[in-house]
Amino acid sequence: MPNLSSNMRVANSYFKTAALISVIAAACACQTAQKPAALLPPASAPALKPATPVQAVTAAPSSPTQKPETQRESSVVASPPVAPAAQTSAAPDPVADLIARVEKEYQTGLANYQAGNTEQAKQNFDNAMNAMLESNFDIRSDARLGKEFDRIVQGVDALYPGGTDTESSADQDASQEPQQKSEPAPIDETNGLAPTADARTKAKAEAEVKNTHSDLPLMMTDQVAGYIAYFQGRGRGVYERALARSGRYHDMIIATLKEEGVPQDLIYLAQAESGFHPLAVSRVGARGIWQFMASRARGYGLSHNMWVDDRQDPVKSTRAAARHLKDLYAQFGDWYLAMAAYNSGPGTVQAAVKRTGYADFWELYQRNVLPKETRNYVPIILAVTIMAKNPSQYGFDDVVMEHPEDYDTVTIDYPVDLRLVAQCVDSNVSDLQDLNPSLLRLSTPREGKFELHLPAGTKEQYTTAIAAIPPDMRLWWRYHTVHAGDTVASLSREYRVPSRSILEANNLETGTELASDARLIIPLPPNRHASDTATYARRITRYKVRRGDTVETVAENFGVSPKMLRRWNGLHGDSLGGRRVLLLHVPITPSAHDLEVASSRAKSRSHPKTETASAKPPASKSAEVERLQTEEAKSERRVEKVRSEKGKEEKVAVVHHRVRSGETLYSIANLYNTTVAALKRENRNIAVLHPGMILTIQLAR
Repeated sequence: MPNLSSNMRVANSYFKTAALISVIAAACACQTAQKPAALLPPASAPALKPATPVQAVTAAPSSPTQKPETQRESSVVASPPVAPAAQTSAAPDPVADLIARVEKEYQTGLANYQAGNTEQAKQNFDNAMNAMLESNFDIRSDARLGKEFDRIVQGVDALYPGGTDTESSADQDASQEPQQKSEPAPIDETNGLAPTADARTKAKAEAEVKNTHSDLPLMMTDQVAGYIAYFQGRGRGVYERALARSGRYHDMIIATLKEEGVPQDLIYLAQAESGFHPLAVSRVGARGIWQFMASRARGYGLSHNMWVDDRQDPVKSTRAAARHLKDLYAQFGDWYLAMAAYNSGPGTVQAAVKRTGYADFWELYQRNVLPKETRNYVPIILAVTIMAKNPSQYGFDDVVMEHPEDYDTVTIDYPVDLRLVAQCVDSNVSDLQDLNPSLLRLSTPREGKFELHLPAGTKEQYTTAIAAIPPDMRLWWRYHTVHAGDTVASLSREYRVPSRSILEANNLETGTELASDARLIIPLPPNRHASDTATYARRITRYKVRRGDTVETVAENFGVSPKMLRRWNGLHGDSLGGRRVLLLHVPITPSAHDLEVASSRAKSRSHPKTETASAKPPASKSAEVERLQTEEAKSERRVEKVRSEKGKEEKVAVVHHRVRSGETLYSIANLYNTTVAALKRENRNIAVLHPGMILTIQLAR
């Protein structure tokens, strides 16, 4: 059989040749692994002309001793096509392999979460995220990786809103509390643009750079000039707000950068990233002034859990950012590359450097080997730096800078509700949240120590007031400022707390007359806040959701707790996106039964956007929602009819109303045929009512 023998000889020869090629290839691979590619010196910045991205950057420099100009030319020569071998298997897809590994880890985490193995689930989710973030792939430049990353971020965030470093015993309690309201990070919008500048703007910018002193290298390119033009025009509002807010943190940031031995003008990286907003959150989950991702933050000592996120602490995050940038500069030896690595990760930049052989940002920019957002990132920071150092030349010299917030600090080792803290220091919750931006919720952590910031000059006042509250009750108990007409009995009815408990907590005798403006302790039972103490009406109130409404604002307007509003409507979180109708029960007290009757009558005749139905207060999502939503069109037609009938001008009368126990803004508005918004507007935007208050109300007649 000659044909078979001949084929066998050919096959043996083929296998020997293939084996020899494999050995040579392995030797070359080992040699390459041991000897990194030579890095060329930084090239000059591109001239003021459109960059021409080079395609098919495939060949490495011919030799380490070759001149940079020759290397630049040789590196752009595409390799000749290689004919595929016959009957070879499909080429490996490392991206698909990574996604498969990540997906397997993520699904394992979901299974563990459903089975109650929360600690194992957290580890699985962390492994999945870290596998993507620590890979050498640019997540945003690959559609498959970007989609997988977004899906996992959203999935994990839904299960652990504050991150996976949570106290599992408190997860359920935390999920019921409202979270800090985040702000979109400005960098998400700006680095997706490609603005251009006219010749005049370019020439002016070039002249400014020559006369601008900076401890960062400043270069003028078409891209930098384009962002300067953008911030002077369409993006002026973004720049102005960030410049004004910089006054809050400027001195602290400059001092920290100086202590860490990095350029002080890196402060403008924070301006470009977040606009100096501690609550800024990017589309991929980076947080804080310096926009740290969770895994990178942990590496620099910034922890996060259900209660606290150190990435939102301006002082701690600034220290971490300075050290991270210092490490990146030590790795790359160039501040532009360090900033690029800060944006996309050192692995992405290192891969681009190895691929081209150039350790120079502008060369990598020209060769289009960096992600688009990273290519724009450095020009944005340069534009912001140049403009901030020349405010009058760019029309920003009249921006009023905000001042740093002075505050006292008290280190606590117990959990406390910010609403109680506000009562202790005669402040409000909003101001306390501004002073403590790292707090994700309305209370401090359940375990460990926390540095609580208080309004300046109130530390002693807080220490004295909080001492009267048992440490294990500081999440629940409240203070009440006595108003005219208050008695222990009326407070007992208002807060649904036994009179004896109020007397004992305040060391009072039975029959004691309460002095006006005195402050009493209200000993609420655990797991019940002051907003949960009302007795709810049997009637269902139907509320049409308006633009800008949130669970918090609707709950405040109706005098109900956000927790109950979520329970009645099957809601999670604070958003009302996609909801058209809410069902709720107006709070009443036994002494205000007549108010419930009057309120229901007023709603039926004067508030066309709400309806009532007799029912028991539901413990979960009401089945009435679906039925009431089908009546939406009829309701809208009735609204238009009422508006047309009342379109003529009417005279206005002013009355004064004394607030009674159990009344809310909503119930009072209904009684007088007005709105909650009008009540607030006419009474200095009042949010909380107390018995005895006098409200001014304008009535049409």
